[in-house]
Amino acid sequence: MTPRTVPAARGERRRWVTRGHLVAAGLLTLAFVSPVYLTIVNAFKPQDQIIRDPAAPPAPPTTHNLTDALARSDRIVQIGLTNSAVTVVASVLLIIPLGAALSFWLSRRSARLRRIVLAGFAAGLMIPPAVVLLPTIRVLAFLHLDHTCPGLVLADVGGGYLSFAVFVYSGFLRSVPVEIVEAATVDGARGLRVWWTIVMPLLRPATATVAIFLSLWIWNDFMNPQFILGPLHGQTITTGIYLSVGQFSTDYAQLFGVMLLAAVVPVAGYLALQKQFIAGLTSGATK
Repeated sequence: MTPRTVPAARGERRRWVTRGHLVAAGLLTLAFVSPVYLTIVNAFKPQDQIIRDPAAPPAPPTTHNLTDALARSDRIVQIGLTNSAVTVVASVLLIIPLGAALSFWLSRRSARLRRIVLAGFAAGLMIPPAVVLLPTIRVLAFLHLDHTCPGLVLADVGGGYLSFAVFVYSGFLRSVPVEIVEAATVDGARGLRVWWTIVMPLLRPATATVAIFLSLWIWNDFMNPQFILGPLHGQTITTGIYLSVGQFSTDYAQLFGVMLLAAVVPVAGYLALQKQFIAGLTSGATK
C-alpha cells in the first residue's frame, strides 16, 4: 500500500464507523420511541384496527377510548390518578427536605464520617427493592400502616429514593462556596436558618432534578403499590393498568386509552420543570 492510499483507507474506515454509529443511534432511538408511538396511535383507534394493524395510524381517529376509560364503573382512572398523585406529592415533599438537610449536615462533618454515611446510602441504592419488600411489609404491619397510603409513602421515603436525593444534593453542595455559609454564621444565623434561607435557594436546580426523577420513579412504581397498598384498598394508576388486562380477553382500545391518560400527568410535570432540570444537569456537569 502506497503512502497516498493509507490516508484514503483511513478516511473510508472512518466514514463506515460514522455510518455505523448513526445506524446504531437510529435503531436505539426507534426502540425507545416505538412504544410511545404505539400508545398514542392506538389510543385513538377502535379495537378492530388495533388488532388488524397496531402500527398503522388511526383512520379516522376517535376519542371513544378516552371517554370509555373515564366512564368505567370502577373509576379505575380517577382513583388511580388520585392515589398516584397523592403518593408522589407526599413522598417528594418529604424526601426533598430530608435529603437536602441530611446532605447539608454531612457537608459540615469530617470526610471520614461523610464517607461512612454515604456508603450506607449507597447500599440502599444497590440492594434490589424486591429483597427488602417482605421486611418492609412486616414493619408496616407492626405499625398498623399496611394497606394504607401513609404506609406506601413511608416505604417510598425509607427506600432507595432518599439515597438518590442524598447523593444528588451532596454533589451539588460541593459547588456551594463555604464562605457563604461562614458569612451567614458570622451574622448570627443558626444551622437550620442557614440551610433553609441560604442553601436551599442555591440548590434549586438540584431540587428540580430530584423532583423530576423521583416523581417519575414513584409514579411508575408497580411493586410497592401492588403489595403494600393492595388492590382491595385502592390502586395507583400503574396497578390500575394491570387490572385492566383481562385473564381471557382484553379490551385493547380501552387499555390504550387508560395508558395515554396515565402518561399525561408526568409529561406535563416534566414540561413544567424542564428548564430547572436542564439547568441542574448542566450545572452538575461543569462544576
